[in-house]
Amino acid sequence: MTKIKPIVVIGLMGSGKSTVGRLIAGALGLPFSDSDPFLKEKYGGSAAEFAAREGVDVLHAREAEHLVQELAGEPKVVAAAASTVESAPAREAMREALVIWLDAEDAVLAERMRSSDHRPGFSPADMRARREGHFREVADLTYDVGASKPEEVLAAVLRDIGLPAAGQG
Repeated sequence: MTKIKPIVVIGLMGSGKSTVGRLIAGALGLPFSDSDPFLKEKYGGSAAEFAAREGVDVLHAREAEHLVQELAGEPKVVAAAASTVESAPAREAMREALVIWLDAEDAVLAERMRSSDHRPGFSPADMRARREGHFREVADLTYDVGASKPEEVLAAVLRDIGLPAAGQG
């Protein structure tokens, strides 16, 4: 029997990491972990609240902590904050996982985040400039979420890892 690897879902804000990650976890029968609930539970606030209170650098360190901690345990699906790819220890931890990069054009991501107070002042182009090289470095599979619905991404992931689509086979 093949050992199940942890799965990390990465991408810029608005790419659907939480939605797709939950779908993958459900299809594979794995636990799901997301950095936003982790921050709320452990540190008492949303990412935006935490950044305002502690600063962005501390927020990013806590997001990387979440990823490294989750990858050290039993296999699961982790929706990782985009900032984690800037952390060398987090990138190193991802080497043992299947990393799925959800990407879309900047205009699509900006539109998705326009009505959100999750991270005020979000600029996909600025974040992409800082993180795209790291996304490319760690990603095993990449999907265009601007052109695909979450369920279509799930079907593609299952196909690409050699499993039948949910509800089949």
